[in-house]
Amino acid sequence: MVDVQTETVVNQPIERVSAFAADPDNTTKWYANIKRIEWETEPPARAGTQLAFEAHFLGRKLVYTYEIAEFAPGERLVMHTAQGPFPMETTYTWAAISPTATRMTLRNRGNPSGFSRLFAPFMSMAMRRANSKDLAKLKKLLESN
Repeated sequence: MVDVQTETVVNQPIERVSAFAADPDNTTKWYANIKRIEWETEPPARAGTQLAFEAHFLGRKLVYTYEIAEFAPGERLVMHTAQGPFPMETTYTWAAISPTATRMTLRNRGNPSGFSRLFAPFMSMAMRRANSKDLAKLKKLLESN
């Protein structure tokens, strides 16, 4: 089992942080490993939306489809793989800690199977490192504008 949770505080209002992070068109601006996103259903993002991702992780190209399972703007976004190398769920949550600061939490959970299962501990460490860098980039992007 892989279960990685990271968080950051962005010195911007919750509406700005959540709107930017939840917009699939912004994903490649703050995720270093995600190279391309393609809408498979019509925008805007909502429960049932499907998005094709191309990512590079641990030296491998990964192609997978995420489906938005739950979307409460400004509160929570949950996506799970509808198709891909192994089942994964990604959850974003946002909490206002002041009128001008937001805590964003990013959680990835999944069950690698077969040969990949042997690398779950290594994958967890690599995901935590990548997620921390991605959240730092998101913070920098939003606080510099």
